[in-house]
This record gives sequence, C-alpha cells and structure tokens, in this order.
Amino acid sequence: MNPDVALGVALRPVTPQDRPFLSRVYASTREEELADVPFSTAEKAAFLEQQFTFQTLHYERHYVNTTFDVVLVGGVAAGRLIVGRWSDQFRVVDVALLPDFRGQGVGSQLLGSVIREADATRLPVTIYVERMNPAQRLYRRLGFALAAEDPNGIHLFLERPPTGIPDAPRAKPNSA
Repeated sequence: MNPDVALGVALRPVTPQDRPFLSRVYASTREEELADVPFSTAEKAAFLEQQFTFQTLHYERHYVNTTFDVVLVGGVAAGRLIVGRWSDQFRVVDVALLPDFRGQGVGSQLLGSVIREADATRLPVTIYVERMNPAQRLYRRLGFALAAEDPNGIHLFLERPPTGIPDAPRAKPNSA
C-alpha cells in the first residue's frame, strides 16, 4: 500500500454487521502476544473471540458519550477508533489498525483529528497504553506524556494537554 493513501482516511459509525471485521482487528492486535502460547489455532481463535466479546460489552456498558467508528482507508475497512468525549477530556479508548495499514501515517492522521477537536474545546486528550506497546513512539511524537502508571505496571496513562494552555488542568486517570 502506498503511504500517500493516508489522505483517504475516513470514519463511519460501527454497525452490527461490522462485528466479524472488528473481531479480526482485535485479534490482529494480540497476534504477537499469543505467538508463543501453546494453544492450537482453534483454541487461540476461540480465546480471542471470547476476549473481544468481553471487551466489546465492557466498552458498550461503561463508555457513554463515546463514538465507535470503523476506520476506512481509501474506502477499505482498515481498523477501529473509539473516542470518549467527556466534560473534562477526550479519551482515546481504542485505536487499532489491521497490520497492512500500520506504520503508514493512518494512526497519526486519526489521532491528529482527535487532538484538533479536543484543542478546539480546550480539553486534554488521554489514552491508556500497554507498557510494551510500540505505538507509544507515535503518542509521544504527538505530544502525549506520562501522567500516571497503573499499580500493576501493565498500563501507562498518557495525556496530551490542549495546545496553547500552559496550566491546563490534568485529566484524572479513570476507567470511564
């Protein structure tokens, strides 16, 4: 895929028909983590489907004022973006792309759009990220900084203050 295709990035709301695609996106984000797990292919697929179902139910129940979108690149479904727009912050709940669309500027374009929207409302943008997630480089490049660590040492809470507001209040690292 040509890196210039990032210019064709668009969003559309998730529909029930997107479930198989979204499950595939979720599974693609866990491939490396499960590579050495001694499960059969069928066991891995069942485990990933179960985890995707639990995650989906959690997001639907606990994230109000949140958009759930399919990411399109050149009209092709490429990933998902879930963003909470709350009174004190914009929370990137999840951003995930299929492997063929990673590292081509799509994530930068998606997050840049969220950042511009948050800046216009003078609110910070926050995200939880796993400590070993390579996307941290992207987040830091976009101005996110460590705001808190989870006590278990698995996740980092990153925050990007609104541009041009030096003493903006910090968002609280809550789960919803």
